[in-house]
Amino acid sequence: MDRVSPRQAHTTPPAHAFAPRRFSWWRQGLRLVRYRLVIPLLRSRHSPEHTARGVTIGVIWAMTPLVGIQMLCVLLTWVVTTRLFSWHFNLVLGLAWTWITNVFTVLPFYYTFYVTGQVMLGHWDDLSGYDSFVALWQGTFSEDAGFWEVARGYAGDIVQGWGLPLVVGSLPWVLLTGVSSYIVTLRLSRRRQERLEARQLARSRAAIEADGHDPSGGRVSAGLRTGTDDR
Repeated sequence: MDRVSPRQAHTTPPAHAFAPRRFSWWRQGLRLVRYRLVIPLLRSRHSPEHTARGVTIGVIWAMTPLVGIQMLCVLLTWVVTTRLFSWHFNLVLGLAWTWITNVFTVLPFYYTFYVTGQVMLGHWDDLSGYDSFVALWQGTFSEDAGFWEVARGYAGDIVQGWGLPLVVGSLPWVLLTGVSSYIVTLRLSRRRQERLEARQLARSRAAIEADGHDPSGGRVSAGLRTGTDDR
């Protein structure tokens, strides 16, 4: 049996240091949003307008009751706008931001669309509670249901029963989130671009001062570098 010297015992990290970190579901959700949505936005190399358009398209389709085909809708939008109208946006960001509505958030979003649509249609006496809405959804899409049963349930309950309120109720949210996402993303992208430009300018000035040359190739005197003249 090998013996571990006191120095090795002191420098060797404990076994739990290599164990994977476990996060709560809330922190996992925040990490997912950060790494899948925010970081790709901040690392985009396109213009701020190009980046903002990509996020906006993704958010707009995310706010529609089309969970499951939203990424396909973004792709079709990209094909049509780029081929027919020469209107470009960041496709990767558009696809990523459709994941606002996912398996964990679809029910709250759909319920919000449904209630909004019922209010807009004047159906004040047909506002079901969230618990009953979830129960009806789970009854329609049970875990042991096959593909065709799910398709019939979607066509019967969602399209015929909830379809009009869902579509109508999603429209104001599409408009609100689409406009707000473009404004916020454009501001963030422009601020990041300004910071990068300022950082590059500072590096260029530091390099010029270190070399003692101005951008035109002339020698910079010590007086100019220190803010005084040579007289």
